[in-house]
Amino acid sequence: MNGIHMKKKSQTDWKHLDTIEDDKIDFSDIPRLGSDFWKKATLRMPEKKDSVTIRLDHDVLSWFKKMGKGYQTRINAILRSYREVHSH
Repeated sequence: MNGIHMKKKSQTDWKHLDTIEDDKIDFSDIPRLGSDFWKKATLRMPEKKDSVTIRLDHDVLSWFKKMGKGYQTRINAILRSYREVHSH
């Protein structure tokens, strides 16, 4: 897959996608991006993440986990928002 090493196995059925001709792909739910979009587009690399151990109340962590995949990303976003509000 383009030489990109992924930590998690993709759930995409790549073999099936390889069998579909481009003109048979349904793009109806994706808006066309015009040249103005690409003129203004900038590459944003993800920020480096630090791995930490943190103690959270069981009910708090359970609540986030119930929201499904990406709960750690949501916790990070909430902490970032809190930091931005309190960084005057």
